[in-house]
Amino acid sequence: MTDKPTESELEILKVLWSKGPSTVREVNNALNLIREIGYTTTLKIMQIMTQKGTVNRDESARTHVYSPAVKESEIKDAMVDKLMETAFSGSASQLVMQALGRGKTSHEELEKIKAMIEKMEGDVS
Repeated sequence: MTDKPTESELEILKVLWSKGPSTVREVNNALNLIREIGYTTTLKIMQIMTQKGTVNRDESARTHVYSPAVKESEIKDAMVDKLMETAFSGSASQLVMQALGRGKTSHEELEKIKAMIEKMEGDVS
């Protein structure tokens, strides 16, 4: 997938990544827990996503079931790459420093970050 998903498409993908294959009704119900959105709006967005190749549609049953056609990691990688290039001139350290400098990182997250850095340093040696 080359195009970055829209905000609405990303919300739908998050539902599909967490719940697995789902009907439009199931996706719409999950989205309505976050914000109010009409069934027909969800349906239309999912139809567009099918055309784009972002989701797959199984039409074998009366009620169509949708599943993500893209991996969560692929989308996140593409979004981080784009943000790093546009806002931080390609600098991973500036991106990380900005994120950590906001002071909203939990102790557990910091421990995971330290472990990742140690692993990466071990890979370089």
